[in-house]
Amino acid sequence: MSGETPAVREALPVYEVEVLETERVPPGYKQTEVGVIPEDWEIVPVGSMGEVVAGKALAAKAPGLQRPYLRTKNVFDGRIDIDDVLSMPMTDAEFERYELRDGDVLLNEGQTLELVGRCSIYQGEYPEPCAIQNQLIRFRARSRVSPMFAAHLFRYCQKTGVFAQIALQTTSVAHLGVSRFQKLKLAWPVSEAEQRAIAAALSDVDALISALDRLIAKKRVVKTAAMQQLLTGKQRLPGFSGEWETRRFADIVSPRRERVDPRKLGFHQFCVELEHIESGTGRLLGSTSTSDQSSLKSVFQIGDVLFGKLRAYLRKYWLADRSGVCSTEFWVLSANQRLVTPDFLFQIVSMDKFVETASTAYGTHMPRADWNVVQNYEVDIPSLEEQTAIAAVISDMDAEIEALEARREKTRQVKQGMMQELLTGKTRLV
Repeated sequence: MSGETPAVREALPVYEVEVLETERVPPGYKQTEVGVIPEDWEIVPVGSMGEVVAGKALAAKAPGLQRPYLRTKNVFDGRIDIDDVLSMPMTDAEFERYELRDGDVLLNEGQTLELVGRCSIYQGEYPEPCAIQNQLIRFRARSRVSPMFAAHLFRYCQKTGVFAQIALQTTSVAHLGVSRFQKLKLAWPVSEAEQRAIAAALSDVDALISALDRLIAKKRVVKTAAMQQLLTGKQRLPGFSGEWETRRFADIVSPRRERVDPRKLGFHQFCVELEHIESGTGRLLGSTSTSDQSSLKSVFQIGDVLFGKLRAYLRKYWLADRSGVCSTEFWVLSANQRLVTPDFLFQIVSMDKFVETASTAYGTHMPRADWNVVQNYEVDIPSLEEQTAIAAVISDMDAEIEALEARREKTRQVKQGMMQELLTGKTRLV
């Protein structure tokens, strides 16, 4: 109701440590309000370990010189993005108060409940002196406190929901709050050497994840370039020659138009909706059963290509590896296999040029790709044998990228386990 003051929830312990009441505390450890921690660790409020300051409120007509500042759009989990840095007027005194130094930890003060407190350490990413807006909180570690350890500890708090527990939520925005953050009690190693050792171990894993991110991005660029060359005939694979044939899209595919009412099927049917396909990759992320479906569905068979009709979902495409039904917001494209293989057709619809053509839409409420335009899209196609070879090369690239992504996900899981072990003192490094 209007005028009511939202309740402020009590801060929960920094991490959930599963300790049964009947368990004995291991030698060298002690039971505390945040769980079992090493005897030589302390429970200390954040404000005792560093200076906590909120940034300057945005004021476009305030006195002072224009100064660059960071905001929530610049601070992500473990990284600072300086692609979109704004400026506002600040006096010299204000800029001195809000200016950033290497080693400052920045946290999102106002965010969604899931992202509140998202943070990263600042390491001079911006090429000139800059400050922070009040959307951010700055933690500046005191002497004998490792800033990098603090950054990892705060990231762990954000990921495990600790910040969400102490945040004050108003409408759709949750506020961490300087005062609540300062008072939050966390477990800290007394030894700065141990803090540094923990931070170094976790930073090494972060570096590996970042290296995998860069390698995956590079592989995707290579794949895009290869598609552009191979699918247009600008580059030929060894052993193939001869002219390619130009065909209208409607010559090489036939849209399936069979519709079914799931309630009349009488059995469970594999069903694909728009949200089940990862945009831009063609990967199937999930499926549902028709047992609880009430709207009409389109029928597809193995080898058909599903392509999202809605303008917002033109990069939702999938090569069916089984039969089933799908949302009528897909075109179900059946390849004319005398002219084109299903694999090659799938590569054609994943090209930017095809998606751009399909973006010509009709309708205003929910714009859909216009088949009258798409059917006339011209496609250059080689022999079936060359199509198969080209699709295999691109598929191998996809498999390599997927393997790297799986390795990255496994590394992230390893890091999560390391954080649980190291930041609670379960595993000691010194």
